[in-house]
Amino acid sequence: MNHDSGKKPIQLPPLKAIQAFEQAARFGNVARAAEQLNLTPSAVSHQIANLEALIGRPLFLRTAKGVSLTAAGEQYLREVSGILQSLATATERAGSAVGFDCLRLHAAPSFGLLWLLPRLERFRASHPDIQINLSCSYEALHFGRHQIDVDIRHGYPNWPSLEVRTIRHERATVLAAPALLARQPIRQPDDLLGQNLILSESALVQWPQWFAQQGVSLPQAPFALSFDRSYMSLEAASHGYGVALESSLLAQDYVARGQLVDVFGDALASPVSAHHLVFPRGHAELTRVRTFLEWMQGQLGHDFSY
Repeated sequence: MNHDSGKKPIQLPPLKAIQAFEQAARFGNVARAAEQLNLTPSAVSHQIANLEALIGRPLFLRTAKGVSLTAAGEQYLREVSGILQSLATATERAGSAVGFDCLRLHAAPSFGLLWLLPRLERFRASHPDIQINLSCSYEALHFGRHQIDVDIRHGYPNWPSLEVRTIRHERATVLAAPALLARQPIRQPDDLLGQNLILSESALVQWPQWFAQQGVSLPQAPFALSFDRSYMSLEAASHGYGVALESSLLAQDYVARGQLVDVFGDALASPVSAHHLVFPRGHAELTRVRTFLEWMQGQLGHDFSY
């Protein structure tokens, strides 16, 4: 008896074609995708063309500047990115030793150095079965290719295909060393006009915005020092080189140790949502990631915002 319903079997696309599509979508450029995959541009184009033929509709719009996703391509990218990540995770699990789990974290350098690193021993003490691998840079790394579980990013959250949990209650606040304040007391914003000001170039709220919020004209003198990393600004301020406008989150331990003083406290601080825990949605199912997120929530003392 023939039980064939007459339907054609579902045809799965080759993995190479999916990888070519995903990389071309990521870079918006076939040549860049080819470099990442160690293929020729024509080979990548061929894989994408085969995939489009299999699907039956175009995934990209071709222009002189590169490629951009069609509506169908955007939907396909959202779905296959998760599948690729799940495949990478399954492969990692299959190759891992029994009882061994490695939590791979990537963080913005200042957060990694000033907030996370001093607290990692607490995590290890509570979870000795989880090994930690921490890398730091300002790059937005690719979760699958760089084997990242959770990325702690600095900036404005604009990652629609990823799970984003924003750290709340962070403030941009005025910070100075106790010795500096003893020499030159600061009681109101106008008192800053005669101070050496340290500019944090990467901060989301900088001196011009802060002075505008206080209704004070920005001083005409150039900034005494400027740094492209928050940890440099905070370290310079702790040595008494000037006054910094920086993250209360990153300065937390400096203030606790008495190396810096939060000059105006909450009264003149600017709320800012600058740090975010970012990860593919499928990663929330990993025990080590769930454990880390729960630990982070406990360390911060509040829930994350979504």
